[in-house]
Amino acid sequence: MNAALAEFWQNHIYQNFIAENRWKYLVSGLQNTFIITFFALLLGIVLGALVAVVRVSHDKSDRPGAVLKVLNAICKCYLTIIRGTPVMIQLLIMYFVIFGSVNISSVVVACFAFGINSGAYVAETIRSGIMSIDPGQMEAGRSLGLPYGMVMKNIILPQAVKNVLPALANEFIALLKETSVSGYIGLRDLTRGGDIIRSQTWDAFPPLLAVAVIYLILVLLIEKGIHAMERRLAQSDRG
Repeated sequence: MNAALAEFWQNHIYQNFIAENRWKYLVSGLQNTFIITFFALLLGIVLGALVAVVRVSHDKSDRPGAVLKVLNAICKCYLTIIRGTPVMIQLLIMYFVIFGSVNISSVVVACFAFGINSGAYVAETIRSGIMSIDPGQMEAGRSLGLPYGMVMKNIILPQAVKNVLPALANEFIALLKETSVSGYIGLRDLTRGGDIIRSQTWDAFPPLLAVAVIYLILVLLIEKGIHAMERRLAQSDRG
């Protein structure tokens, strides 16, 4: 038994993670994964909120102006293209076509690509949250003399985000896992780090299993944090 464990340690654990400090590939890759996910999430939330507001404003307006019609058409085109094409293709186009002639970090390109992709899904999520708010709240705010933008920003959007928090959490989790295709543009993310180890040791299972376990732990931590936030929000409602 001890001999079997020693052999397993030497051939799988030591060779894949300890020898030549190969564990650093996973650590550096995880760092890039965190950076991409964080900034892509920020961009996705901002972009998604703007698109959602434009779409709702157009749909609820009896006589939308020309500017609002153009913005709504642009938003609908954006949603159709982004939601209808694979994120990997969007990443490749962003890196090799849009920024192909520009000397720019692949991490920055990945943040833009995943942020723009996430924004399309966040937009529809927030839009559904806005539509679920009682229209009387908008009418009440306008009757008090508040401008449309202030009512949307201070009254409607906070409630909408609160209502769709579980859906936004799912988008955050999906975004984290989608970044695993970053290696296609030569970026050393977590998945790419595991693949580098595999290419050096010719032992695929340990590094890929390690990558899968790390993703699983991250997802579980995110879910736990979201559940804690939901409980706190529920307590504030009861209070």
